[in-house]
Amino acid sequence: MLSDKIPFNKPFMTGKELEYISEAHSNGRLAGDGPFTQRCQEWLEKSTGCKKALLTHSCTAALEMAAILADIQPGDEVIMPSYTFVSTANAFVLRGAVPVFVDIREDTLNLDERKIEDAITPRTKAIVPVHYAGVACEMDTIMDIAQRHNLIVIEDAAQGIMSTYKGRALGSIGHLGCFSFHETKNIISGEGGALLINNPDHAELAEIIREKGTNRSKFFRGQVDKYTWVNLGSSYLPGEITAAFLWAQMEEAESITRRRLETWNYYHVGFELLENAEKIRRPTIPSVCLHNAHMYYIKCENIRERDLLIRYLEKKSINAVFHYIPLHSSPAGKKYGFFFGGDEFTTKTSETILRLPLFYDITNDELDFVIDTVSQYYLEAT
Repeated sequence: MLSDKIPFNKPFMTGKELEYISEAHSNGRLAGDGPFTQRCQEWLEKSTGCKKALLTHSCTAALEMAAILADIQPGDEVIMPSYTFVSTANAFVLRGAVPVFVDIREDTLNLDERKIEDAITPRTKAIVPVHYAGVACEMDTIMDIAQRHNLIVIEDAAQGIMSTYKGRALGSIGHLGCFSFHETKNIISGEGGALLINNPDHAELAEIIREKGTNRSKFFRGQVDKYTWVNLGSSYLPGEITAAFLWAQMEEAESITRRRLETWNYYHVGFELLENAEKIRRPTIPSVCLHNAHMYYIKCENIRERDLLIRYLEKKSINAVFHYIPLHSSPAGKKYGFFFGGDEFTTKTSETILRLPLFYDITNDELDFVIDTVSQYYLEAT
């Protein structure tokens, strides 16, 4: 048995974060849109192929900006999964919209593209696919549905940086995309996010919304002789200290992703026997998707088994956790939205999924201990 507790997550630092923070201070520029912000945005544009990237202080902020850019109005309906974080829905409820929750797929745990079209009504304005665990939704089908029904697609790619669908970066496929750099994600800045703009027509308005509804960015580029309030907006940009920290992470994005994939694959091989014995189910990755190893989970038989396993692991100093409570079953979800169609996999997934420790510097000894302890639980349970 290992001497130290194995946490679920441990924020990774590359070693350059404090150096860049000090550089930001030396530059005399701590507010937003300084040199480090520009570097991060250029990196995002180059790595994803989006038309424009704007750093935000969170993925929640990016989603709120996307809702404003999509001109979401009171009474509009927005199709999304119920199995997601609250910000996915909250951003649109703040505009007066109604979240229409649709079931997820059994394999990827993503929005089931086959059930979207039946949920569309004359009030439908947008579709919000959430790329769960950094594994892509079936975007070709979703974009085809959106085009035929004149809908906006906003990718919630909070977990999706460095993942692709048929060679295209997540966040760059829909009309708008949203990233998170929260400390629980692969590439981090503590709190942080980004809005990816794939329609050039949205670019100027996005800058205005992000800058409190002013054309301040145009003023600093010398495009106007003074700036003023021109649209609704808020303060969505992060400070330079956050951007400096993030830049240190972006420089190492490939090596961070590579290391996480090694860990993910180690788990996947280690749990093959348990799946073959029909004790658990492992994640499924479609052949058209390259994922980023954001998380490794197993699916148990039922909620009782899952909760007993969590307690068993906790006694062995392993912190494994469940995930989302479906939004449609929450008090606010019942108040502001509704579930369309049958709930075949949403609640079942919420009750059976177990996420295992995965972070950059987890050791093979720790991984072996997790795998062996889970296996021992099922051996004792039989």
